[in-house]
Amino acid sequence: MELLFWIIGFSLIGGLLSVFLASTFLLLSENARNVAVPHLVSFAVGALLGASFLGLIPHALEHEVPVDAHNIGLTLLLGLLSFFVLEKLVLWRHCHHNHCDAHTPENKSHAHEHSHGHSHSHEKKGQAAGTLILVGDTIHNFVDGILIAAAFMTDLHLGIVTSLAIAAHEIPQELGDFVILLHSGFKRSKALYYNILSSLGTVVGALLAYFLLSDMQQLLPYILVVAASSFIYIAVADLIPGLHAKVKPSETLQQISLIAAGTLFIYVAHSTLH
Repeated sequence: MELLFWIIGFSLIGGLLSVFLASTFLLLSENARNVAVPHLVSFAVGALLGASFLGLIPHALEHEVPVDAHNIGLTLLLGLLSFFVLEKLVLWRHCHHNHCDAHTPENKSHAHEHSHGHSHSHEKKGQAAGTLILVGDTIHNFVDGILIAAAFMTDLHLGIVTSLAIAAHEIPQELGDFVILLHSGFKRSKALYYNILSSLGTVVGALLAYFLLSDMQQLLPYILVVAASSFIYIAVADLIPGLHAKVKPSETLQQISLIAAGTLFIYVAHSTLH
């Protein structure tokens, strides 16, 4: 029962806390948000890659249930390809053509401003985009909950590290969601309300995984690898391409430093907890 409380608590951290932290950024000026978000994205890249290569994959290989390293590699590859296909089908909603640019909400905002004042059909498209974001985000949060539960059921410390990595990339992502919803016609109060409801998908996914996976320990190593593949895909396919938009040496150095900081954060957290 204690494990269940850990899972619920960190599912709330991965979901609700990231929403509330992202909502505080809306109190900042647009210029301040535009400065802060790319730094958060760089840090998230390091955290996601660190959690994948320093935590999830090693734990999958060292799990008490014997696994074949080739099967682990195959699962990782299939996971990456699957997330690519899901994103193409607009189920995995991190970045979609004409909707966002590597979680950088200022680009989303500019795209909306460019189309502002067009016909009523464009307004309906904006509202549809906002609804689509909420549906996609709920699905994504549900999957995050499953990954958090699987990590905790493998090792308490791995669960904490995985939850921290999820929270690290959820904050800039949720901020981007807020901006899309506001520009889709949602009021601030409604945008916050619907994002909170969507974040509860993390808890639902975690609870479902806890009760279903407790008797299926042999699946846990592969679920951990699927978690790693999702983190790697988010970092490499969604976040890193947006960082290439900034090419000045000083900006590149900042990005490298923050990616290293994100990785070091996971490494220290994982080492300290162990």
